[in-house]
Amino acid sequence: MAKKPIDPVTLVVIQNGLQQVCNEMDLAFCRAAFSPVISEALDRSDGIYHGETGELIAQGELGLPVFVGTMQFSTQAVIERARKTPVLAPKPGDVYIVNDPYLGGTHLMDVRFVKPFFYKGRLFSWLSNTGHWPDIGGMVPGGFSANATEVEQEGLRLPPVKLYKEGKLDEEILSIILSNIRIADQRIGDIKAQAAALTIGEKRLTALLDRYGAEVVEQAIEELKQRASQQMRARIRTIPDGVYHGEAMVDSDGVVDEPLVIKMKVTKADEEMHFDMTGSSPPCRGPMNSVIATTYSSIYLAVKHIFPDVPINAGTFEPLKVLDPHDTFLYAKYPRSVSGCAAEVSQRIAEAVFNALVQAMPDRLFAAPAGTSGNLALGGYDPKRDRSYVMYVISGGGYGGWHGGDGISNGCSTIGISKTTPIEVMEQYYPVLFEEYSLHEGSGGAGEHRGGFGVNYTIRLRRGEARASMVMDHGRSGPRGVLGGEDGGLNTVRVETAKGSYVPPHLSKDQDIEIAVGDRLHVSTPGGGGYGNPAKRDPADLARDLERGYYTADQIKARFGQAVKSAAE
Repeated sequence: MAKKPIDPVTLVVIQNGLQQVCNEMDLAFCRAAFSPVISEALDRSDGIYHGETGELIAQGELGLPVFVGTMQFSTQAVIERARKTPVLAPKPGDVYIVNDPYLGGTHLMDVRFVKPFFYKGRLFSWLSNTGHWPDIGGMVPGGFSANATEVEQEGLRLPPVKLYKEGKLDEEILSIILSNIRIADQRIGDIKAQAAALTIGEKRLTALLDRYGAEVVEQAIEELKQRASQQMRARIRTIPDGVYHGEAMVDSDGVVDEPLVIKMKVTKADEEMHFDMTGSSPPCRGPMNSVIATTYSSIYLAVKHIFPDVPINAGTFEPLKVLDPHDTFLYAKYPRSVSGCAAEVSQRIAEAVFNALVQAMPDRLFAAPAGTSGNLALGGYDPKRDRSYVMYVISGGGYGGWHGGDGISNGCSTIGISKTTPIEVMEQYYPVLFEEYSLHEGSGGAGEHRGGFGVNYTIRLRRGEARASMVMDHGRSGPRGVLGGEDGGLNTVRVETAKGSYVPPHLSKDQDIEIAVGDRLHVSTPGGGGYGNPAKRDPADLARDLERGYYTADQIKARFGQAVKSAAE
Protein backbone atom coordinates (compact mmCIF):
# COMPACT_ATOMS: atom_id res chain seq x y z
CA MET A 1 0.00 0.00 0.00
CA ALA A 2 1.40 3.38 -1.05
CA LYS A 3 2.20 5.85 1.68
CA LYS A 4 -0.07 8.84 2.07
CA PRO A 5 1.72 11.91 0.64
CA ILE A 6 3.13 14.14 3.33
CA ASP A 7 1.31 17.45 3.50
CA PRO A 8 3.30 20.58 2.52
CA VAL A 9 3.02 22.26 5.91
CA THR A 10 4.40 19.26 7.79
CA LEU A 11 7.13 18.89 5.17
CA VAL A 12 8.41 22.44 5.56
CA VAL A 13 8.18 22.27 9.35
CA ILE A 14 10.31 19.10 9.39
CA GLN A 15 12.72 20.63 6.90
CA ASN A 16 13.23 23.63 9.16
CA GLY A 17 13.37 21.35 12.19
CA LEU A 18 16.26 19.37 10.71
CA GLN A 19 17.98 22.61 9.80
CA GLN A 20 17.51 23.90 13.34
CA VAL A 21 19.09 20.77 14.80
CA CYS A 22 22.22 21.47 12.74
CA ASN A 23 22.20 25.18 13.56
CA GLU A 24 22.09 24.42 17.29
CA MET A 25 25.02 22.04 16.90
CA ASP A 26 26.93 24.82 15.12
CA LEU A 27 26.22 27.31 17.88
CA ALA A 28 27.04 24.88 20.70
CA PHE A 29 30.34 23.98 19.03
CA CYS A 30 31.58 27.53 18.47
CA ARG A 31 30.40 28.82 21.86
CA ALA A 32 32.11 26.02 23.79
CA ALA A 33 35.30 25.73 21.72
CA PHE A 34 38.61 26.92 23.18
CA SER A 35 40.43 27.82 19.96
CA PRO A 36 39.69 31.20 18.32
CA VAL A 37 39.82 29.59 14.88
CA ILE A 38 36.61 27.74 15.84
CA SER A 39 34.97 30.07 18.35
CA GLU A 40 35.67 33.34 16.49
CA ALA A 41 36.59 32.44 12.91
CA LEU A 42 33.81 29.79 12.72
CA ASP A 43 35.97 27.26 10.85
CA ARG A 44 33.68 24.30 11.53
CA SER A 45 30.47 22.63 10.37
CA ASP A 46 27.77 20.23 11.61
CA GLY A 47 25.33 17.98 9.76
CA ILE A 48 22.91 15.03 9.76
CA TYR A 49 23.58 12.04 7.49
CA HIS A 50 21.52 9.04 6.35
CA GLY A 51 21.75 5.96 8.56
CA GLU A 52 22.38 3.49 5.72
CA THR A 53 23.99 5.49 2.90
CA GLY A 54 25.70 8.32 4.79
CA GLU A 55 24.17 10.82 2.38
CA LEU A 56 23.67 14.40 3.49
CA ILE A 57 20.26 15.12 5.04
CA ALA A 58 20.86 18.61 6.45
CA GLN A 59 23.74 20.91 7.29
CA GLY A 60 23.95 23.93 9.57
CA GLU A 61 23.60 27.34 7.95
CA LEU A 62 26.66 28.49 9.87
CA GLY A 63 28.90 25.74 8.47
CA LEU A 64 31.52 25.99 5.73
CA PRO A 65 30.17 25.13 2.26
CA VAL A 66 33.32 23.18 1.35
CA PHE A 67 32.43 20.67 4.08
CA VAL A 68 29.08 19.91 2.41
CA GLY A 69 30.57 17.24 0.19
CA THR A 70 33.54 16.15 2.25
CA MET A 71 31.57 15.41 5.43
CA GLN A 72 29.22 13.21 3.43
CA PHE A 73 32.18 11.27 2.05
CA SER A 74 33.93 10.96 5.41
CA THR A 75 30.71 9.74 7.07
CA GLN A 76 30.39 7.12 4.34
CA ALA A 77 34.00 6.09 5.00
CA VAL A 78 33.20 5.60 8.69
CA ILE A 79 30.11 3.54 7.83
CA GLU A 80 32.13 1.34 5.48
CA ARG A 81 34.87 0.74 8.08
CA ALA A 82 32.30 0.03 10.79
CA ARG A 83 30.60 -2.60 8.61
CA LYS A 84 33.87 -4.35 7.84
CA THR A 85 35.41 -4.20 11.31
CA PRO A 86 33.43 -5.79 14.17
CA VAL A 87 35.21 -3.78 16.87
CA LEU A 88 34.06 -0.58 15.12
CA ALA A 89 30.37 -1.60 14.99
CA PRO A 90 28.31 1.40 16.14
CA LYS A 91 26.76 1.50 19.60
CA PRO A 92 24.83 4.25 21.38
CA GLY A 93 27.22 6.84 22.79
CA ASP A 94 30.07 6.04 20.37
CA VAL A 95 31.91 8.91 18.66
CA TYR A 96 34.38 8.19 15.86
CA ILE A 97 37.27 10.53 15.11
CA VAL A 98 38.84 10.73 11.62
CA ASN A 99 40.95 13.19 9.65
CA ASP A 100 42.44 10.95 6.95
CA PRO A 101 42.34 13.07 3.77
CA TYR A 102 42.05 9.98 1.57
CA LEU A 103 38.91 8.82 3.39
CA GLY A 104 36.59 11.63 2.41
CA GLY A 105 38.64 14.37 4.03
CA THR A 106 40.36 17.66 3.34
CA HIS A 107 43.61 18.53 5.08
CA LEU A 108 44.71 17.00 8.37
CA MET A 109 43.77 20.02 10.49
CA ASP A 110 40.06 19.46 9.69
CA VAL A 111 39.17 16.82 12.29
CA ARG A 112 35.78 15.09 12.04
CA PHE A 113 33.68 13.56 14.78
CA VAL A 114 30.98 11.11 13.63
CA LYS A 115 28.29 9.82 16.00
CA PRO A 116 25.69 7.13 15.30
CA PHE A 117 22.22 8.35 16.27
CA PHE A 118 19.88 5.69 17.65
CA TYR A 119 16.16 6.20 18.08
CA LYS A 120 14.22 3.63 20.08
CA GLY A 121 17.04 1.12 19.65
CA ARG A 122 17.39 1.55 15.87
CA LEU A 123 20.24 3.29 14.04
CA PHE A 124 18.33 6.17 12.47
CA SER A 125 21.09 8.47 11.16
CA TRP A 126 24.58 9.80 11.79
CA LEU A 127 25.57 13.15 13.28
CA SER A 128 28.88 14.59 12.17
CA ASN A 129 30.92 17.72 12.60
CA THR A 130 34.27 19.12 11.54
CA GLY A 131 36.50 21.50 13.45
CA HIS A 132 39.73 23.08 12.29
CA TRP A 133 42.29 22.24 14.97
CA PRO A 134 45.04 24.89 15.19
CA ASP A 135 47.70 22.18 15.16
CA ILE A 136 47.86 18.49 14.26
CA GLY A 137 51.63 17.96 14.50
CA GLY A 138 53.88 17.74 11.48
CA MET A 139 56.80 19.82 10.26
CA VAL A 140 55.53 23.27 11.22
CA PRO A 141 53.22 24.82 13.82
CA GLY A 142 49.69 25.05 12.46
CA GLY A 143 50.04 22.24 9.91
CA PHE A 144 50.31 24.42 6.81
CA SER A 145 53.62 23.10 5.56
CA ALA A 146 54.44 24.77 2.26
CA ASN A 147 57.27 22.33 1.47
CA ALA A 148 55.85 18.95 2.50
CA THR A 149 56.27 16.21 -0.08
CA GLU A 150 54.37 13.45 1.75
CA VAL A 151 51.41 13.44 4.08
CA GLU A 152 53.38 12.14 7.09
CA GLN A 153 55.27 15.44 7.12
CA GLU A 154 51.99 17.33 7.53
CA GLY A 155 50.86 15.83 10.81
CA LEU A 156 49.02 13.02 12.58
CA ARG A 157 46.70 11.04 10.27
CA LEU A 158 43.77 9.34 11.99
CA PRO A 159 41.70 6.54 10.43
CA PRO A 160 38.16 6.09 11.79
CA VAL A 161 38.54 5.03 15.44
CA LYS A 162 36.24 5.36 18.44
CA LEU A 163 37.35 8.27 20.58
CA TYR A 164 34.25 7.81 22.74
CA LYS A 165 33.04 4.28 23.44
CA GLU A 166 29.44 4.10 24.66
CA GLY A 167 29.76 7.61 26.04
CA LYS A 168 33.17 7.23 27.70
CA LEU A 169 36.26 9.01 26.40
CA ASP A 170 38.99 6.53 25.46
CA GLU A 171 41.98 7.86 27.39
CA GLU A 172 44.46 5.68 25.48
CA ILE A 173 43.49 7.03 22.05
CA LEU A 174 43.35 10.54 23.48
CA SER A 175 46.88 10.19 24.85
CA ILE A 176 48.17 9.06 21.45
CA ILE A 177 46.62 12.12 19.82
CA LEU A 178 47.84 14.58 22.44
CA SER A 179 51.35 13.12 22.33
CA ASN A 180 51.64 13.95 18.63
CA ILE A 181 50.38 17.54 18.45
CA ARG A 182 51.55 20.92 19.71
CA ILE A 183 49.76 22.84 22.49
CA ALA A 184 48.14 19.56 23.47
CA ASP A 185 47.05 20.94 26.85
CA GLN A 186 44.73 23.35 25.02
CA ARG A 187 43.04 20.75 22.81
CA ILE A 188 40.83 19.07 25.35
CA GLY A 189 38.53 22.10 25.35
CA ASP A 190 37.95 21.78 21.60
CA ILE A 191 37.51 18.00 21.82
CA LYS A 192 34.83 18.25 24.49
CA ALA A 193 33.11 21.11 22.64
CA GLN A 194 33.04 19.07 19.43
CA ALA A 195 31.56 16.06 21.21
CA ALA A 196 29.09 18.22 23.13
CA ALA A 197 27.75 19.67 19.87
CA LEU A 198 26.84 16.17 18.73
CA THR A 199 25.12 15.51 22.06
CA ILE A 200 23.02 18.65 21.51
CA GLY A 201 22.12 17.35 18.05
CA GLU A 202 21.15 14.00 19.52
CA LYS A 203 18.77 15.65 22.00
CA ARG A 204 17.17 17.97 19.44
CA LEU A 205 16.75 15.26 16.80
CA THR A 206 15.18 12.95 19.38
CA ALA A 207 12.67 15.67 20.24
CA LEU A 208 11.81 16.12 16.55
CA LEU A 209 11.22 12.39 16.11
CA ASP A 210 9.19 12.21 19.31
CA ARG A 211 6.91 14.92 17.95
CA TYR A 212 6.36 13.70 14.39
CA GLY A 213 7.36 10.02 14.48
CA ALA A 214 10.32 8.33 12.81
CA GLU A 215 8.25 7.14 9.84
CA VAL A 216 6.97 10.63 8.99
CA VAL A 217 10.43 12.20 9.37
CA GLU A 218 11.99 9.52 7.16
CA GLN A 219 9.30 10.14 4.55
CA ALA A 220 10.00 13.87 4.73
CA ILE A 221 13.75 13.31 4.32
CA GLU A 222 13.18 11.28 1.13
CA GLU A 223 10.73 13.85 -0.20
CA LEU A 224 13.14 16.72 0.52
CA LYS A 225 15.92 14.88 -1.31
CA GLN A 226 13.73 14.37 -4.39
CA ARG A 227 12.58 17.98 -4.36
CA ALA A 228 16.15 19.33 -4.07
CA SER A 229 17.14 17.23 -7.07
CA GLN A 230 14.13 18.52 -9.02
CA GLN A 231 14.93 22.11 -8.10
CA MET A 232 18.55 21.80 -9.15
CA ARG A 233 17.55 20.16 -12.43
CA ALA A 234 15.10 23.00 -13.06
CA ARG A 235 17.87 25.58 -12.51
CA ILE A 236 20.25 23.68 -14.78
CA ARG A 237 17.68 23.68 -17.57
CA THR A 238 17.92 27.49 -17.66
CA ILE A 239 21.54 27.19 -18.86
CA PRO A 240 21.88 26.88 -22.67
CA ASP A 241 23.02 23.42 -23.75
CA GLY A 242 26.64 23.36 -24.81
CA VAL A 243 30.25 22.74 -23.88
CA TYR A 244 31.98 25.46 -21.89
CA HIS A 245 35.68 25.72 -21.09
CA GLY A 246 37.27 27.46 -18.11
CA GLU A 247 40.69 27.66 -16.53
CA ALA A 248 42.29 28.59 -13.22
CA MET A 249 45.87 28.54 -11.98
CA VAL A 250 47.61 27.77 -8.68
CA ASP A 251 50.78 29.85 -8.20
CA SER A 252 52.99 26.84 -7.45
CA ASP A 253 52.99 23.76 -5.27
CA GLY A 254 55.43 25.28 -2.77
CA VAL A 255 58.26 22.98 -3.88
CA VAL A 256 58.51 23.38 -7.67
CA ASP A 257 58.19 27.01 -8.69
CA GLU A 258 55.86 26.44 -11.61
CA PRO A 259 52.12 27.10 -11.88
CA LEU A 260 49.54 24.32 -11.70
CA VAL A 261 46.71 24.61 -14.21
CA ILE A 262 43.11 23.49 -13.81
CA LYS A 263 41.40 22.81 -17.13
CA MET A 264 37.64 22.72 -16.71
CA LYS A 265 35.22 21.45 -19.34
CA VAL A 266 31.56 21.76 -18.42
CA THR A 267 29.07 19.97 -20.63
CA LYS A 268 25.50 21.03 -20.06
CA ALA A 269 22.85 18.74 -21.54
CA ASP A 270 19.17 19.13 -20.65
CA GLU A 271 19.02 18.91 -16.84
CA GLU A 272 22.52 17.67 -16.03
CA MET A 273 26.01 19.13 -15.96
CA HIS A 274 29.14 17.08 -16.52
CA PHE A 275 32.52 18.30 -15.24
CA ASP A 276 35.76 17.12 -16.83
CA MET A 277 39.14 18.25 -15.43
CA THR A 278 41.29 15.54 -16.98
CA GLY A 279 43.45 18.07 -18.86
CA SER A 280 44.76 19.59 -15.62
CA SER A 281 48.36 19.46 -14.35
CA PRO A 282 49.70 16.11 -13.11
CA PRO A 283 50.19 15.32 -9.39
CA CYS A 284 52.62 17.76 -7.81
CA ARG A 285 55.46 17.30 -5.34
CA GLY A 286 54.28 19.89 -2.85
CA PRO A 287 51.12 20.15 -0.70
CA MET A 288 48.77 21.56 -3.33
CA ASN A 289 47.30 18.21 -4.32
CA SER A 290 43.55 17.84 -3.80
CA VAL A 291 41.93 14.67 -2.50
CA ILE A 292 38.93 13.57 -4.54
CA ALA A 293 36.38 14.38 -1.80
CA THR A 294 37.55 18.00 -1.78
CA THR A 295 37.53 18.12 -5.58
CA TYR A 296 33.91 16.93 -5.68
CA SER A 297 32.91 19.30 -2.90
CA SER A 298 34.50 22.22 -4.75
CA ILE A 299 32.29 21.53 -7.76
CA TYR A 300 29.23 21.32 -5.50
CA LEU A 301 29.91 24.60 -3.73
CA ALA A 302 30.63 26.38 -7.04
CA VAL A 303 27.22 25.38 -8.42
CA LYS A 304 25.58 26.29 -5.10
CA HIS A 305 27.10 29.77 -5.45
CA ILE A 306 25.33 30.06 -8.80
CA PHE A 307 22.01 28.69 -7.54
CA PRO A 308 21.96 29.66 -3.83
CA ASP A 309 18.19 29.15 -3.45
CA VAL A 310 18.33 25.35 -3.92
CA PRO A 311 18.23 23.61 -0.49
CA ILE A 312 21.27 21.57 0.51
CA ASN A 313 21.00 17.78 0.81
CA ALA A 314 22.19 14.79 -1.18
CA GLY A 315 19.58 15.41 -3.88
CA THR A 316 21.10 18.80 -4.67
CA PHE A 317 24.15 17.16 -6.19
CA GLU A 318 22.51 14.31 -8.14
CA PRO A 319 22.43 16.22 -11.47
CA LEU A 320 26.14 17.12 -11.13
CA LYS A 321 28.31 14.47 -12.74
CA VAL A 322 32.05 14.68 -12.11
CA LEU A 323 34.52 12.64 -14.14
CA ASP A 324 37.25 11.50 -11.75
CA PRO A 325 40.39 13.44 -12.78
CA HIS A 326 42.84 10.56 -12.46
CA ASP A 327 46.55 11.31 -12.98
CA THR A 328 46.10 14.99 -12.09
CA PHE A 329 46.83 16.97 -8.93
CA LEU A 330 43.07 17.04 -8.35
CA TYR A 331 42.94 13.35 -7.41
CA ALA A 332 45.57 12.95 -4.72
CA LYS A 333 46.43 9.45 -3.58
CA TYR A 334 48.55 8.35 -0.64
CA PRO A 335 51.20 9.57 0.18
CA ARG A 336 50.76 12.90 -1.67
CA SER A 337 50.85 15.96 0.59
CA VAL A 338 47.55 17.85 0.67
CA SER A 339 47.61 20.67 3.24
CA GLY A 340 46.63 23.26 0.62
CA CYS A 341 43.77 21.31 -0.95
CA ALA A 342 40.74 22.55 0.98
CA ALA A 343 42.01 26.04 1.77
CA GLU A 344 43.40 26.94 -1.67
CA VAL A 345 43.02 24.39 -4.49
CA SER A 346 39.28 24.06 -3.81
CA GLN A 347 38.89 27.75 -4.56
CA ARG A 348 40.77 27.44 -7.85
CA ILE A 349 38.42 24.61 -8.85
CA ALA A 350 35.41 26.80 -8.09
CA GLU A 351 36.97 29.66 -10.08
CA ALA A 352 37.42 27.36 -13.07
CA VAL A 353 33.70 26.52 -12.92
CA PHE A 354 32.79 30.21 -12.72
CA ASN A 355 35.18 31.01 -15.57
CA ALA A 356 33.56 28.38 -17.78
CA LEU A 357 29.91 29.15 -17.05
CA VAL A 358 30.14 32.96 -17.19
CA GLN A 359 30.06 32.51 -20.97
CA ALA A 360 26.67 30.81 -20.72
CA MET A 361 25.09 32.98 -18.04
CA PRO A 362 26.84 36.36 -17.72
CA ASP A 363 23.87 37.84 -15.86
CA ARG A 364 24.17 35.27 -13.02
CA LEU A 365 27.92 34.99 -12.67
CA PHE A 366 30.77 37.27 -11.66
CA ALA A 367 34.48 37.84 -11.99
CA ALA A 368 36.79 35.73 -9.82
CA PRO A 369 36.87 36.47 -6.08
CA ALA A 370 40.11 36.75 -4.07
CA GLY A 371 40.11 32.97 -3.85
CA THR A 372 42.51 32.43 -0.97
CA SER A 373 41.96 31.82 2.72
CA GLY A 374 45.26 33.56 3.43
CA ASN A 375 46.43 30.80 5.77
CA LEU A 376 49.11 32.17 8.10
CA ALA A 377 50.33 30.26 11.14
CA LEU A 378 52.65 31.68 13.78
CA GLY A 379 53.90 29.24 16.37
CA GLY A 380 56.21 29.99 19.29
CA TYR A 381 56.71 30.42 23.02
CA ASP A 382 55.36 33.26 25.12
CA PRO A 383 57.74 33.84 28.10
CA LYS A 384 55.24 36.11 29.89
CA ARG A 385 52.62 33.34 30.04
CA ASP A 386 55.17 30.53 30.14
CA ARG A 387 53.42 28.52 27.45
CA SER A 388 53.62 27.67 23.77
CA TYR A 389 51.03 28.82 21.25
CA VAL A 390 49.94 28.47 17.63
CA MET A 391 48.15 31.46 16.12
CA TYR A 392 46.20 30.87 12.92
CA VAL A 393 45.08 33.82 10.79
CA ILE A 394 42.41 33.67 8.08
CA SER A 395 42.09 36.86 6.03
CA GLY A 396 39.47 38.21 3.64
CA GLY A 397 39.78 39.54 0.11
CA GLY A 398 37.83 41.21 -2.65
CA TYR A 399 34.86 39.65 -4.43
CA GLY A 400 34.57 39.90 -8.20
CA GLY A 401 32.43 42.49 -9.91
CA TRP A 402 29.10 41.34 -11.38
CA HIS A 403 26.56 42.66 -13.86
CA GLY A 404 24.66 44.53 -11.14
CA GLY A 405 27.51 46.20 -9.28
CA ASP A 406 30.97 46.18 -7.75
CA GLY A 407 32.44 43.35 -5.71
CA ILE A 408 32.43 43.31 -1.90
CA SER A 409 35.67 44.30 -0.16
CA ASN A 410 37.23 42.11 2.56
CA GLY A 411 34.75 39.29 1.99
CA CYS A 412 35.20 35.73 3.22
CA SER A 413 36.73 33.06 1.03
CA THR A 414 34.89 31.22 -1.74
CA ILE A 415 34.76 28.01 0.26
CA GLY A 416 33.11 29.20 3.42
CA ILE A 417 31.82 31.75 5.87
CA SER A 418 34.92 31.80 8.06
CA LYS A 419 35.87 35.27 9.17
CA THR A 420 39.07 36.80 10.43
CA THR A 421 39.42 36.42 14.17
CA PRO A 422 39.04 39.90 15.71
CA ILE A 423 42.52 41.37 16.10
CA GLU A 424 41.71 42.33 19.71
CA VAL A 425 41.17 38.64 20.46
CA MET A 426 44.42 37.61 18.79
CA GLU A 427 46.37 40.30 20.64
CA GLN A 428 44.85 39.07 23.90
CA TYR A 429 45.68 35.40 23.24
CA TYR A 430 49.10 35.76 21.59
CA PRO A 431 52.24 37.94 22.03
CA VAL A 432 51.64 39.99 18.89
CA LEU A 433 50.57 43.50 17.94
CA PHE A 434 48.65 44.30 14.76
CA GLU A 435 50.22 47.57 13.64
CA GLU A 436 48.05 47.88 10.54
CA TYR A 437 44.74 46.55 9.30
CA SER A 438 43.58 48.48 6.26
CA LEU A 439 41.98 48.22 2.85
CA HIS A 440 44.30 47.06 0.06
CA GLU A 441 43.59 50.10 -2.09
CA GLY A 442 43.99 49.67 -5.82
CA SER A 443 43.63 45.87 -5.64
CA GLY A 444 40.12 45.73 -7.15
CA GLY A 445 40.27 44.69 -10.81
CA ALA A 446 39.16 47.45 -13.17
CA GLY A 447 35.89 46.93 -14.98
CA GLU A 448 32.52 48.46 -15.74
CA HIS A 449 31.86 47.00 -12.30
CA ARG A 450 35.17 46.84 -10.44
CA GLY A 451 36.31 44.11 -8.09
CA GLY A 452 36.25 44.53 -4.33
CA PHE A 453 39.44 45.22 -2.40
CA GLY A 454 41.59 42.97 -0.28
CA VAL A 455 43.20 43.96 3.02
CA ASN A 456 46.66 44.86 4.31
CA TYR A 457 47.78 43.79 7.75
CA THR A 458 51.05 43.97 9.67
CA ILE A 459 51.89 41.79 12.67
CA ARG A 460 54.79 42.58 15.03
CA LEU A 461 56.10 40.02 17.49
CA ARG A 462 56.19 41.49 21.01
CA ARG A 463 57.73 38.69 23.07
CA GLY A 464 59.71 35.49 22.71
CA GLU A 465 60.47 33.94 19.37
CA ALA A 466 58.34 32.27 16.73
CA ARG A 467 58.21 30.55 13.37
CA ALA A 468 55.88 31.65 10.59
CA SER A 469 54.43 29.52 7.81
CA MET A 470 51.90 30.39 5.14
CA VAL A 471 49.97 28.69 2.37
CA MET A 472 48.22 31.35 0.29
CA ASP A 473 47.68 31.89 -3.41
CA HIS A 474 47.17 34.43 -6.21
CA GLY A 475 50.67 35.77 -5.67
CA ARG A 476 51.69 35.09 -9.29
CA SER A 477 48.48 36.11 -11.05
CA GLY A 478 45.44 37.89 -9.64
CA PRO A 479 41.81 36.72 -9.66
CA ARG A 480 40.57 36.77 -13.24
CA GLY A 481 38.41 39.51 -14.66
CA VAL A 482 35.64 38.57 -17.09
CA LEU A 483 33.99 40.02 -20.17
CA GLY A 484 36.83 42.50 -20.64
CA GLY A 485 37.43 43.19 -16.95
CA GLU A 486 40.92 43.44 -15.46
CA ASP A 487 42.39 40.88 -13.08
CA GLY A 488 42.38 41.66 -9.37
CA GLY A 489 45.48 42.65 -7.41
CA LEU A 490 48.02 40.13 -6.17
CA ASN A 491 48.59 38.53 -2.79
CA THR A 492 51.92 39.69 -1.32
CA VAL A 493 53.93 38.65 1.73
CA ARG A 494 56.96 40.46 3.14
CA VAL A 495 58.90 39.84 6.35
CA GLU A 496 60.88 42.70 7.90
CA THR A 497 63.65 41.59 10.26
CA ALA A 498 66.76 43.20 11.71
CA LYS A 499 68.65 41.56 8.83
CA GLY A 500 66.48 43.16 6.13
CA SER A 501 63.43 42.45 4.04
CA TYR A 502 62.47 38.93 2.94
CA VAL A 503 59.96 37.92 0.24
CA PRO A 504 59.19 34.19 -0.10
CA PRO A 505 60.61 32.68 -3.31
CA HIS A 506 57.18 31.14 -3.99
CA LEU A 507 55.56 34.54 -3.35
CA SER A 508 52.69 33.31 -1.18
CA LYS A 509 53.96 30.01 0.23
CA ASP A 510 56.76 29.41 2.71
CA GLN A 511 57.49 27.80 6.06
CA ASP A 512 59.70 27.96 9.12
CA ILE A 513 60.53 31.65 8.81
CA GLU A 514 62.23 32.64 12.08
CA ILE A 515 60.61 35.65 13.73
CA ALA A 516 62.29 37.57 16.57
CA VAL A 517 60.98 40.33 18.83
CA GLY A 518 60.27 43.42 16.76
CA ASP A 519 60.13 41.58 13.42
CA ARG A 520 57.12 42.31 11.26
CA LEU A 521 54.97 40.26 8.88
CA HIS A 522 53.31 42.31 6.13
CA VAL A 523 50.49 40.66 4.15
CA SER A 524 48.28 42.11 1.40
CA THR A 525 45.39 39.97 0.14
CA PRO A 526 44.05 39.93 -3.43
CA GLY A 527 41.26 42.06 -4.81
CA GLY A 528 38.44 40.64 -6.92
CA GLY A 529 38.42 40.61 -10.72
CA GLY A 530 36.66 43.29 -12.73
CA TYR A 531 33.47 42.68 -14.72
CA GLY A 532 33.05 44.22 -18.19
CA ASN A 533 34.96 46.87 -20.12
CA PRO A 534 36.64 49.34 -17.71
CA ALA A 535 36.08 52.19 -20.17
CA LYS A 536 32.32 51.82 -19.61
CA ARG A 537 32.48 52.53 -15.89
CA ASP A 538 30.23 55.38 -14.83
CA PRO A 539 32.35 58.57 -14.32
CA ALA A 540 30.37 59.26 -11.14
CA ASP A 541 31.48 55.90 -9.73
CA LEU A 542 35.08 56.68 -10.65
CA ALA A 543 34.85 60.07 -8.93
CA ARG A 544 33.56 58.32 -5.82
CA ASP A 545 36.41 55.76 -5.99
CA LEU A 546 38.93 58.61 -6.21
CA GLU A 547 37.35 60.57 -3.39
CA ARG A 548 37.44 57.53 -1.11
CA GLY A 549 41.05 56.73 -1.98
CA TYR A 550 40.29 53.40 -3.62
CA TYR A 551 42.40 54.34 -6.64
CA THR A 552 44.77 57.20 -7.40
CA ALA A 553 44.04 59.55 -10.29
CA ASP A 554 46.89 57.95 -12.27
CA GLN A 555 45.47 54.46 -11.67
CA ILE A 556 42.03 55.54 -12.86
CA LYS A 557 43.47 57.03 -16.03
CA ALA A 558 45.71 54.05 -16.75
CA ARG A 559 43.29 51.26 -15.85
CA PHE A 560 39.91 52.74 -16.73
CA GLY A 561 40.99 54.96 -19.62
CA GLN A 562 39.39 58.01 -18.01
CA ALA A 563 40.62 61.13 -16.22
CA VAL A 564 38.55 62.16 -13.23
CA LYS A 565 38.81 65.30 -11.17
CA SER A 566 38.63 64.94 -7.41
CA ALA A 567 35.73 66.42 -5.48
CA ALA A 568 38.14 68.82 -3.79
CA GLU A 569 39.11 70.29 -7.13
